[in-house]
Amino acid sequence: MRFCVCVCVCVCEGESRMLPTEPLSHIQTQTSSSSTVGQSLTEGQRGRTEDGKMVKLMLLLALCLQLEALAAASGPQKVDGAQDGGGSSRDTISHSQALVQRLEALLVYGNGSDVALRVETPNADEVKVIQVHSLVLSLQSPVFEEMLLSHNSSTLVLRESSDCAAVFDKFIRYLYCGELSLHLAQATPLHKLATKYQVLGLQQGITQYMIKNLAQDSPSGHVAGWYEYALQAGDVILRDRCLQYLAWNLSSVLQSEEWVTVSSHLLMSLLQRSDLVLQSEMELFAGLEAWIIQNEPDSLTAENALRAVRYAMMPPRELFRLQTQSSVLARYQESVRDLLYMSYQFHSASPMHMAKYFDVNCSLFMPRNYLAPLWGSPWIISNPTRDDRSTSFQTQLGPSGHDSTKRVTWNALFSPRWLPLSMRPMYTETGAMQPTRVEGGRPRVIITPATSSADFAGVNFQKTVLVMAQQEGRVVVKHIYNFHQSTEENGDFLAEADLYRRTSEYLIDSSLYLHIVVKPLYQTLITSKN
Repeated sequence: MRFCVCVCVCVCEGESRMLPTEPLSHIQTQTSSSSTVGQSLTEGQRGRTEDGKMVKLMLLLALCLQLEALAAASGPQKVDGAQDGGGSSRDTISHSQALVQRLEALLVYGNGSDVALRVETPNADEVKVIQVHSLVLSLQSPVFEEMLLSHNSSTLVLRESSDCAAVFDKFIRYLYCGELSLHLAQATPLHKLATKYQVLGLQQGITQYMIKNLAQDSPSGHVAGWYEYALQAGDVILRDRCLQYLAWNLSSVLQSEEWVTVSSHLLMSLLQRSDLVLQSEMELFAGLEAWIIQNEPDSLTAENALRAVRYAMMPPRELFRLQTQSSVLARYQESVRDLLYMSYQFHSASPMHMAKYFDVNCSLFMPRNYLAPLWGSPWIISNPTRDDRSTSFQTQLGPSGHDSTKRVTWNALFSPRWLPLSMRPMYTETGAMQPTRVEGGRPRVIITPATSSADFAGVNFQKTVLVMAQQEGRVVVKHIYNFHQSTEENGDFLAEADLYRRTSEYLIDSSLYLHIVVKPLYQTLITSKN
């Protein structure tokens, strides 16, 4: 599948279009017979000479004359009528599309070219030669402008990696036309070129393309690779979005070929998060075990990774099974012995009793977003804008073995148009009833226990709502909201979701897909010793 990234630039203002994908007719492939001089510049080489100014002006004049001739002969033109502030009519004549076509023709046929770009790759004999116009490159890239001003030859040698050289013609086409078509494998090298030559519009466009296509299906996966590239390139937005996507959809990532290819840095970044979405902690341990077997990391990396597992969230029977059947745990058991011991203590005593002697606020006792039935329930709401909906479900009281047989019943209410108290109209008439739901409000979810119990002492129940969305044909976690009783505590619940639009990515077959997770968080009751 191919996509088109369009970004407005100085040579393309107006209607965007998909450019033809055939190779440029004037690009030549040659065999390198000798080494060339690098393009490192000194400060003294960067002065603007009078001869350089004259050449630029002559090129600009020639380009304008060619475009003027084209406009006169272009036939149909776009005319928009409007009125100014004084009421008189005002028309706009636009040849922006013809301008783009002409610039593309200049590149394809090399007419009036004054510079040849010679693109070489390390340890390769094959090179590309592209006939270009220094004026266009200088207008679009400050890096090209500096290089061309200090260059006296008609050939400019550029050294690029093999993946960047493969898409260099697309990159140059963008400088002329302001748009390009690409697929997943081309995103990283195009982003590298945009970053290197400081073409900020393209750089931002490729970043948005990558964020939009995180859920796109690919044979061996691409999100982990994009994360590593963003980390190296310093693209914080792309890095964080890739990490968030992997964390919120980890259950599917663990089953993919991409999982065993993640770096140790990315692995630890994921293991340390509490917002991971997966079936259970056992599923996470199984994935970690597969990663260790496949990558054979050093002992320190393996031990740190194993210590990030939250063993207290596993039932005692699963802990016994791991200790007797896991080859990885048998090899590194000494490094996690203390965690296993504390987990067994956690399961053998009541959480209240445990909290008197141990710090139960540490990550070992903090649940992640588990999808298993004991932790919550999915909730599919058809036609969510119609009216209020309610449902009930049961969860375990807590992950401790002491509470394994105790259940809590929860009532959940979804309101599509809830209006906060501060935004409701005021009623001054005595005895007037104020409506609890007003048109023009926003969606809200309320989750409360059906009954109270003494077993709730010392426990705060955090409610988490996972909002699913359909992206590129796949159901993924779009948002995660944490609250104590109501999503109104967040203030932005489904703020970006247009539930009235049938094509909204938040609706799957006209239904809103939610998953509710209830996580008990324990309070430490350790008293200080005098």
